Amino acid sequence: MKIVFMGTPGFAVGALEAVIEAGHQVAAVVTQPDRPKGRGKEIQMSPVKECALAHGIPVFQPVKIREAGAVETLRGYGADIIIVAAFGQILPEEILKMPKYGCVNIHASLLPRYRGAAPIQWAILDGEKTTGVTIMQMDKGLDTGDILMKKEVAIDPDETGDSLCVKLAAAGAQLIVEALPRIERGDIVPVKQGSDSTYAKMLHKSMSRIDWTMEAGQLDRFIRGMISWPGASAVYRGKTLKIWKEEVASPEELQAKDQDGVLKDAEPGTVIFVEKDAFYVQTKKGAVKILEVQPEGKKRMAVKDFLRGYPVKAGDKL
Repeated sequence: MKIVFMGTPGFAVGALEAVIEAGHQVAAVVTQPDRPKGRGKEIQMSPVKECALAHGIPVFQPVKIREAGAVETLRGYGADIIIVAAFGQILPEEILKMPKYGCVNIHASLLPRYRGAAPIQWAILDGEKTTGVTIMQMDKGLDTGDILMKKEVAIDPDETGDSLCVKLAAAGAQLIVEALPRIERGDIVPVKQGSDSTYAKMLHKSMSRIDWTMEAGQLDRFIRGMISWPGASAVYRGKTLKIWKEEVASPEELQAKDQDGVLKDAEPGTVIFVEKDAFYVQTKKGAVKILEVQPEGKKRMAVKDFLRGYPVKAGDKL
């Protein structure tokens, strides 16, 4: 099939690679414009653009895909189908109806659950045990199109936003390659989405601050789900401290350490125990064991290294 592939982040790269390896003709890759990133604000290409250039595929980077010039450029590629994977812009109906087989989306959830911009992170934040990938025939709604194929993926107890993204990207790459010949043959029966939909709203940097009045299990999901964007952070001695890795302390572990009854009066956000490679912080119910952090202006590090420069002690507040 002759394909136009639309995507931007790393999640979409595996699918693009898989489509190329399967022998399909990728006429063009459409991705977001190059933008400044990082502390140095250097202009960077999207991961999908880097992949396309490595394969010698033409790249189109419209600021607004719905503008007349962009629509005509897309029409000129003469694609049989447009594949969309985390592109980052909403397609107008004119584009949706343009190819022979329409536009299909690789969505990182089991639709109709977690429609929207951040399905991977919200599945972890909500404590889901499974999620998956859906190949969807796109319509003008927000992730409301007919379901073509699905693949379920388990969420491990220590899953992070990053690790789950890798698993779902691989599942999506496999599924789109299986779907394309079936779409061409016409042997997929589209299934309307049910009414049990949920919405995975976009994450913002303002959402990264840790609320220590959460219970330990909920806080654990929050920190794992927010890795690596926008991250989970606290304030320690007036500066931002990003938490990269932690685990819920078991009741038995806390009871063994609490010989002096420290936990009885500790408020949420209070450091209650400090070890050579970890420190424990009280939550509304239970405590979390902090293992990796990133001080403001520094690199990510193990707590044992952090403690050499920051003498955390019991009673400190985050």
